[in-house]
Amino acid sequence: MERNAPRAGALAGLLTALAVCAGDAVARTFPFGPRTRSVNDLGNQFVPFHAHLWDLLHGRADGGLWLNWSSGYGTSFLPDLGTYLSSPFALLVGVFPRDDTDLAVYVITVLKMAVAAAAMSLLLLVRRHGPWWGAAVLGASYALCGWAVVEASYNPMWLDGLIAFPLLCLVGEWIRTGRHPVLGPLVVAVVWVANFYTAYMATIGAALVLLARGVPGWRLLGRAAWTVLLGIGLAAPVLVPVFLGSRHAYPGWTREFAPAGWGDMAARVLPATYGFFTPAVFLGTSALLLAASLPFHRGVPARERCIWTGLVVGVVLSLQWEPTHLVWHVFATPNGSPYRQTFVLAGVAVLAAWTAVSHGWPGWRALAGGTLVLGVIAAGAMSGDLASGWAYALFAAGLAAEVGGVALVRLRARRYGIAGAVLLAGVLVGQAAATTAYADRERPARLDDYPAWGAAHEARAAAVAGADGWPRHRTDPGRPQLTGNDPLLVGGQGAAYYSSHTPAVLTRTLAALGGGWTSNGRNLQSLDNPVTDALFAVGARWRGTEVVRNADVLPLVTVRPPGRELRYGASPFRNQELLLGARVYDLPADGACPVGSDVHLWAPDFTGTARLGTGPPVELRGGLPKRRAPMTPLGTQRTAGVTVTLDGQGAVPPAGSVGCLDRARLGAAVARLKATGAVAVRATADGVRADLPPGARGTAVLAAPRIPGWRCEGRPAGSYGGLVAVEVGGGRTAVDCAFRPPGLRAGTGIGALALTALVAVRCAGRLSATKTSPPHHRAVTRAAARAA
Repeated sequence: MERNAPRAGALAGLLTALAVCAGDAVARTFPFGPRTRSVNDLGNQFVPFHAHLWDLLHGRADGGLWLNWSSGYGTSFLPDLGTYLSSPFALLVGVFPRDDTDLAVYVITVLKMAVAAAAMSLLLLVRRHGPWWGAAVLGASYALCGWAVVEASYNPMWLDGLIAFPLLCLVGEWIRTGRHPVLGPLVVAVVWVANFYTAYMATIGAALVLLARGVPGWRLLGRAAWTVLLGIGLAAPVLVPVFLGSRHAYPGWTREFAPAGWGDMAARVLPATYGFFTPAVFLGTSALLLAASLPFHRGVPARERCIWTGLVVGVVLSLQWEPTHLVWHVFATPNGSPYRQTFVLAGVAVLAAWTAVSHGWPGWRALAGGTLVLGVIAAGAMSGDLASGWAYALFAAGLAAEVGGVALVRLRARRYGIAGAVLLAGVLVGQAAATTAYADRERPARLDDYPAWGAAHEARAAAVAGADGWPRHRTDPGRPQLTGNDPLLVGGQGAAYYSSHTPAVLTRTLAALGGGWTSNGRNLQSLDNPVTDALFAVGARWRGTEVVRNADVLPLVTVRPPGRELRYGASPFRNQELLLGARVYDLPADGACPVGSDVHLWAPDFTGTARLGTGPPVELRGGLPKRRAPMTPLGTQRTAGVTVTLDGQGAVPPAGSVGCLDRARLGAAVARLKATGAVAVRATADGVRADLPPGARGTAVLAAPRIPGWRCEGRPAGSYGGLVAVEVGGGRTAVDCAFRPPGLRAGTGIGALALTALVAVRCAGRLSATKTSPPHHRAVTRAAARAA
């Protein structure tokens, strides 16, 4: 290994961390100011999931690696772990106080970017000799690309792909030279476990780089395929459950790919630009200038110039063509940004820039050609709408400084070389910091944002913890929600859940009972309703400013009469009654409820406010299919004839949209079910055991969604209205139900086979080395072994 690689990696990581932190500080963004950085999925998913990981690491979680009892009334956790938390860096959250989860995620984010910079600088020096500080600057350029600081910074799991690309390219170098046959598959396994989605893209990119290094023979291609497949096989215990979790998830958005305008594409090459549906290609003008100079650099062999220039152009074109777009994204257009593979383009461009540097810094002719290319790109950006005057100014100043920096480096005097190096590094840090700050300012204006942990979180977490009674009853962190995953963030056990793996059966069951959602059904909301609280054993919930306790609550396991089959209809009021087994609602044709009843409104597609008479307005946020307003309590009917009024827009609720709940009838229904329900319930990290009263007969129902993986009494569990169910009778006084994530057994088997193959490769390698070594060497080795 290049002896200067450690110092190059350290400098690259330092420059990266400095630029990111400086940009956040300028924007006064957390943790350097009051502006929140928790936008979109960062606040809604990643911070809550890391908080839950903290609970797991400290033994405070409800559930374990297989089963998450906190979210969605009980969901599979391994797919979420493999999607959001399987990066080795995620474990660092455990060393921070739980209240500082936001800070922990920020530190992890910056650290990942710094490690990506170090990995790229190492790759550059391994591939070809060159100035170590130049490798550091280009490594930092890669880690500070627009994709990283603008998009992946609030999707930190993607940053594992930023690390994966240079590591997989390094594995490609080992494959070319026949080195590290065991370490190579292990690296592949680690990056695929860390984040399979971006690792897939990084693998494609590394394959392209390997091909660019020369036309490989069949033996080399076979060795490469073997290494990748063996590494993926080692990762199978995580990957297979994640894959099946996606198959069982409620379908999200479907989008048709629409290529971005070339003017907007060009604009994203400039610093300080923002666009959700365009690729953030910004690299810093140092890397851009060197890559653009490559075709004109006569010190580089013509074949290399053609190959690397063609590879950069080819990757750019692949971003815009639908067939290759689908290949990059596992054959499905993403719901959000459609250019998630942009980091591979950044990496390829940096490799092209290093190809130019490693053959000697480009001269004036090459610099002029590169400047002309970048000038054409900047001119093309004028036809789009994304570049501002500041972007052009930063780009032009940086380009001029980079030309000057390269010119200084080319001078033989050491002091000029140092000045040139400082200039190149300084321009990169300045442009990347400006881009970071610009993105920090733009994101909250364009995306939903969520506050960092503060007094509101403290108050709710303390109240929920004080009312906790799991598994005797659930405590729902309630509404209004702070995030889409409040049970993970502030504690408790509720319906709210937001994940790429939100089970279809959970979404459909809660929808039938009047639940609401956002994100087209994958972000489920807490359902504040006395009947569903009773059915799902919610004994306490946060409502507004305090925890309210519910008297009419069933145990977690109940027994229903035999022979009943539930088929939900269109009315969530009637569906709740069907699952409860009793009529508790009146549905008046004129919308006027009896005095003393609780009034609930079902208007899933309405956006605006609703009020009962002169009561306080209650907000509804409908808009199917993206948003679905939940069944909403409006208060108690105090005066005869008072009706519900709506103010807003959307579909007018149909007849039967107002339900009048009779609390006395609900109490009687709950009492009947309590009489035959479980007398004791024990919930574990992978299941439930319930003790039933003597003579129990019928269908035992666990108040948890019947997601794939549940087994009761050694057989696949049944379903009762979408909940886990098993037939009981014949004197049985206990029910045992266990959960195993689908695909865990198959994935473990594949992983074991891959591990066996890896051990065989290692043993074969040692045996071959022993046979081919000289007799004297073998004798010395045996003597040394005996002495040890």
